[in-house]
Amino acid sequence: MTDGSWRDRVIAECLAKPGAVEDYPFGDEVAVFKVAGRMFSLVPLGASPPSVSLKCDPELAEELRARHAAITPGYHLNKRHWNTVVLDGSVPDEEVWELVDHSYDLVVAKLTRAQRSRL
Repeated sequence: MTDGSWRDRVIAECLAKPGAVEDYPFGDEVAVFKVAGRMFSLVPLGASPPSVSLKCDPELAEELRARHAAITPGYHLNKRHWNTVVLDGSVPDEEVWELVDHSYDLVVAKLTRAQRSRL
């Protein structure tokens, strides 16, 4: 995939999640995806190769970093709970989409029952 295709696909995957919204709290260069006001994904728009930062269970985060050179501690984020995935093709597509789902699910699990019912 081209850089732009990767970015477009990640953005589409994030926005397909129930209640997901796109925001730009850090300026025009980083798209931030939130559910109920909480971040679950950050996509730098000008980066080459493209990347996505995703929330992750700390134990899984360590395992993923050991398995994939393209997965590193979250850039400018809590490195225990966030990973940055470089979208250079070395991490299988399906695994990237599973990590997007995992990030979203972690955030949704922390919402109140009332917030979850509105999704």
